[in-house]
Amino acid sequence: MDDRDRARFIHDLYEFNDVTPAGNSYKLFQKNMDFGSPYFQQEPREKIVDLHGWILMDNHYHLILSEKKEGGLVLFMRKINIGYAKYFNERYKRSGTLFQGKTKKILLTREAHLQYILHYVHLNALDYLPEARNWRTGKIKNYHKALQHLERYRWSSYLDYCNISNFPSIITTGIFKRIHPDLKKETARYLRDMATERTDYSAFE
Repeated sequence: MDDRDRARFIHDLYEFNDVTPAGNSYKLFQKNMDFGSPYFQQEPREKIVDLHGWILMDNHYHLILSEKKEGGLVLFMRKINIGYAKYFNERYKRSGTLFQGKTKKILLTREAHLQYILHYVHLNALDYLPEARNWRTGKIKNYHKALQHLERYRWSSYLDYCNISNFPSIITTGIFKRIHPDLKKETARYLRDMATERTDYSAFE
């Protein structure tokens, strides 16, 4: 609903990525929250997944994950979905489920997937830019505006991959830094190509 909710979701991506069960940090988060730096506890932790890329949208999210513990993906997704729903329900005095349907999972098995999955995740932010919301079929009117929009949209891993510290505590960048050593330059080229060539990126929908 607002930036507090978005910051809370980012906080949860960090808080729930631990073998230790998370406590109810709703009030603690509210009290200590700085919009620029959501509260992250600085205690030893044992992660259950590596988060390689992400984006938060108004009504859904995309995560690129790999397990560090057996069953880590299922456990992490359950903690995120249930934990965030508890926060949201308490804040807005509602009850019941928040996320509808089952989580859609796609196993990345081909090198081609690894080459463009991070771009696909980050480009979801273009849904909020009228000139580029048809990006999935390669219809971008102005790739300069599209690139500027990505740089202004802070609710994804894009800025951290462009060496602009945003939420570095929650992601593991090693794999995709090797694949995309200069993500900003590559994204600019990617958008420019999409503006001149019709390319269908709807396979991951």
